[in-house]
Order: sequence, then structure tokens, then C-alpha cells
Amino acid sequence: MKLENWNKEDYHNYINYLISLGEKDYKEFSKKLIATKYEMLGIRLPKLRSIAKEIVKGNYQEYLQFNKYKYYEEVMIKGFVIAYSKNENILDEYLQEHIESIDNWSLCDSFCNSLKLIIKGKEKYFNLFKKLSLSNKEYYIRVGLITILNSFIDNDHIDEIFNILDNVSLDTYYVNMASAWLLCECFIKQRDKTLKYLSKSKLNNFSFNKGIQKSIESYRVSKSDKDYLRTIKKEK
Repeated sequence: MKLENWNKEDYHNYINYLISLGEKDYKEFSKKLIATKYEMLGIRLPKLRSIAKEIVKGNYQEYLQFNKYKYYEEVMIKGFVIAYSKNENILDEYLQEHIESIDNWSLCDSFCNSLKLIIKGKEKYFNLFKKLSLSNKEYYIRVGLITILNSFIDNDHIDEIFNILDNVSLDTYYVNMASAWLLCECFIKQRDKTLKYLSKSKLNNFSFNKGIQKSIESYRVSKSDKDYLRTIKKEK
């Protein structure tokens, strides 16, 4: 179907189009991996990205006003549209609302990995995602950490990133895994400063050790560094 103009009827037809794309087997597979309050249709990620790119070619501002957040894939596509829009005003208008709709790792990571526009306004967006990282809501925190991981690991922000890691407030699996992943990327991209941080890190043992493990498993880390990292894992 054409995804150019939007009114209530167009949006209704769009939802029916999404329903028609669902694959039962893929839906059942996805439900085992992703815990969400949204109903799943079973549409593969590349197709969702493709649909979002088609929407952005049309009057996507109208589309954004009609989203109802019923289906998992509906939420995913809206996130991609916001990320692909290349319009900072649109991003600023819909970013917080969309973050509030995120309730699982897949919606979080796919959206954060697509946010390229924020690099143009680094300090404004870094401060926003820092605030999210230091909140007390699980997926606010994960959105903050994953976005920082993707866009802000550089010499200007690395010390503040360590401060963020030391002050993450929740000890939950998806927060801890995001912290570990961020720690690993810091080691890869800011090795020397991260080595100093590791000696005084306040990360919980799970996040610290998982970050070390991810670094050891990375092809971007030297053998000598891997040998050293194996010696500093924390006792459980």
C-alpha cells in the first residue's frame, strides 16, 4: 500500500496492512524472546525498517499524530520514523513520548541504534540521555545507556560516562546488561581511561564482570588486554 498521506481511514488501512504481513511462526518465536504488553503480529525487523523509510518519504508528520500504540510492530515503526525523520523539531516533539512507550529491550535497542540525528546537537542530547540513565525507571535507564553507547563515547564525555555507570540506580537484568555493554564499548574506544576506571569502578559485580567478559570476547581487544582483564573479575 502507499504510505504517503494520513487520515483516520488511512491509518486504519495501514494497521490492516501490518496485520496482513504477520507470520504466525515468527510471532511465536518473538514472543519467547521479547516480553511486552503490546500485541505482536510477527513482522520481521528489516520489513519494519523498510515500512518506516517509506512513511518518512510522505507526510509522516500526520502519521505520527495517529499512532495508537496497540501493536509491538506499530510502536517499533513509529520509533524508526522518528529516528529517520532528520528533523530535530520532530525528534524533540516526539522523543519523550516514544521513550515512555518502550517496555522491552528490542524496542529500546532498535530505536537507540537508529538515532543518528542527535550527534548534531551533542550536549543537549547527551544531557537528556544522561538524565534518563540516572532515573529510576528500567527502560528510561536502558534507553539512556544504549544511546550513550552508540553516540557519545569520546574524549569529551568519557569521564561523565564513568560517573553515570557508577550511579545507575537499578539492579535489574536489562539495566545491568546495558551497563556491561557500555563498559565494554568504553574499553574498546577509550582504553586507557577505562583501564583506570576499572580499578575504582562502583558498578555492581554482575555488570562489571559481564562488561569484562564482553571485552574479552571482542575481536577489537588485544590478547594482552584480554589476559589482563581475566585477572580483575570481581568475586560474586
